[in-house]
Amino acid sequence: MTATPSHAQNSPAGNAATASANSNPLLASWAGPYGGVPPFDKVQVNQFKPALEAAMAENLREIDAIANNKEAATFENTIVALERAGQRLDETRTVYGIWSGTLSSPEVQAIEREMSPRMAAFSDKINQNEALFKRVEAVYNSPEKQKLTPEQQRLSWLYYNNLVRAGAKLDAKAKTRLSEINQQLAGLFTKFSQNVLADETDSVLVLKTTADLAGLPASLQADAAAAVASRKLTGAGAITNTRSSIEPFLTYSDQRKLREKAWRMYYNRGDNGGAHDNNAIITDILQLRAERAKLLGYKTHAHWRLDNTMAKTPEAAMKLMEQVWTPAVARVKEEVADMQALARKEGAGADFKIEPWDYRYYAEKVRKARYDLDQNEVKQYLQLDKMREGMFWVAGELFNFNFSPITSVPVYHPDVKVWEVKDKTTGQHVGLWYFDPYARPGKRSGAWMNAYRNQERMDGKPVTTIVSNNSNFVKGKEGEPTLISWTDATTLFHEFGHALHGLSSNVTYPSLSGTSVVRDYVEFPSQVLENWLPTPQVLQKFAVHYQTGKPIPQALVDRIEKASTFNEGFATTEFLASALIDMKLHLAGDQKIDADKFERETLAQLGMPREIVMRHRTPQFSHVFSSDGYSAGYYSYLWSVVLAADAYSAFTEAGGPYDKAVGQRLTRNIFSIGNTVDPAQAYRNFRGRDPKIDALMKERGFPMTAKKASAAPAKPVKKATGKKS
Repeated sequence: MTATPSHAQNSPAGNAATASANSNPLLASWAGPYGGVPPFDKVQVNQFKPALEAAMAENLREIDAIANNKEAATFENTIVALERAGQRLDETRTVYGIWSGTLSSPEVQAIEREMSPRMAAFSDKINQNEALFKRVEAVYNSPEKQKLTPEQQRLSWLYYNNLVRAGAKLDAKAKTRLSEINQQLAGLFTKFSQNVLADETDSVLVLKTTADLAGLPASLQADAAAAVASRKLTGAGAITNTRSSIEPFLTYSDQRKLREKAWRMYYNRGDNGGAHDNNAIITDILQLRAERAKLLGYKTHAHWRLDNTMAKTPEAAMKLMEQVWTPAVARVKEEVADMQALARKEGAGADFKIEPWDYRYYAEKVRKARYDLDQNEVKQYLQLDKMREGMFWVAGELFNFNFSPITSVPVYHPDVKVWEVKDKTTGQHVGLWYFDPYARPGKRSGAWMNAYRNQERMDGKPVTTIVSNNSNFVKGKEGEPTLISWTDATTLFHEFGHALHGLSSNVTYPSLSGTSVVRDYVEFPSQVLENWLPTPQVLQKFAVHYQTGKPIPQALVDRIEKASTFNEGFATTEFLASALIDMKLHLAGDQKIDADKFERETLAQLGMPREIVMRHRTPQFSHVFSSDGYSAGYYSYLWSVVLAADAYSAFTEAGGPYDKAVGQRLTRNIFSIGNTVDPAQAYRNFRGRDPKIDALMKERGFPMTAKKASAAPAKPVKKATGKKS
């Protein structure tokens, strides 16, 4: 649901924008096969601004028609009408978002800086439309609502609560200030993102001589050589400023000084002073969020954000994090002691101390010494293309999907490939899956899933979904396989879980479709899918050596399993540090915060081990500061992994990971229902009870506390709340 300034439809600018629709391919309905596909082959950057303006103007006219309807408000003429409104804008913003996230250029960034505040104001125009809210409220409170289907009642609730949480009940003065805040935040989010991208794109560690490659396995040396060549630099190799390039270098490089340089380059993104420093932006974002929360009647931004989640309150989220923090930190101390002992054995001086840029390097050495497990040895069996085929096979076993490559649809970059998804039994078309696997300048780092179009059948005929997965693997030489780490393979399955959540959707209304669920539930389907990577069926079929084609030896698989809880102290602590800082920043209310100082002092109070840094330091914490997305919500990954570990136990307690009956329950109660059912109830429908934390603690090798831990969601509050994140 979106909005635009009301004068746009009659103003010269509005008329000009509307006229431009006649020649702008972004404003044409998606054409072609599979119910229409994005017109990636026709896009020009200079079309984005007029397309967005025209689509917003059209959307406003649709909204005004709904709000000013003289007939009494009904589900059909109000809620369903809102579901139909804004399709042209949704499609335009989808393509615009792809360029912003994967093909960013100075021209795209200039449009972002101009349009982000305007689009925020546009959304507020709808959220603050009094006539529209009265109609939605009338449907929500009508006795006739009881005659609606459960899904229709859920959709009515969603629209009502979205509007309330966005300020629909505020007075005129408060609404004006709220819109000002949202516009300022939109501009700051854009600036934050562009600063991080600039540091990622512009910074590179050049390995000048072959000596600088010491310790790097052949595959990483090849990646570094490819990176230096693609950037037309002089040297033996280059390490780009992305996680998929930095972490392997920190794991294997024998050059400690270069490890430190790489570490500082990566972990100081957004924190280097100058034009791309994000610290002042963070201060402003936090102040504005605190003011907005008070306007909306909440104690803090954290209380506002969690009001419509499974956790319900920041206190519940904090309780879960604190339960896991103590054993995680204790494990880190053990890990560091092991690394220090090994370093001394190898000849390090008595005063040698493990630093953050040493952790992965010495952890890998300890892993090899204790478990005879070399991650680089494992990597020889993890070819990106084969792992992708493994994911397809799992999707076939669990969800009855079949993936077939197609070349009949346009893509936005030569690296992007597309697959049609069908039901294996009926051959019925399910959707399309786009895959954009490689890093490149102008593409934001990390891995993520997008839904280009949501599944729905609102008008009686099915509209199938289009989803994508995006990664940042280092592209090797032409004709050679891309080898990925075990961690990267896990992330690949994780993001594919999001895609399967979208592809499995079987609902009526698009706003309730696929991954349109609360923030601390959306990561559950993706987290649970990670469990199928280490299954023997996947490893024996798809983890094959890139040279010999032989499957991964069982002895190596056994060592992987034996070492499965190794380094969990590090992994859990670096994540939880970010989640705790995120929550505490947003529980601080309207305090004026110096981000660097707050991070430093809060971590000290928490007892953060000096050898570890947060997974996402505040100046580059895009989850939290490039949008409201995961703000006061990074804990969601832990909340969801509790659900995932507990859910996977349902398989192990039954016939194993491919148990058909449990798989069908998972599809029916979790993956297919979108947001049509309250998530806590949906989980109970699948598992027969609330989730327990036990499986997570066992999975990570942490002891249970004396008092039985629980991760059951808080009981739903009577006050109606809820908004898609």
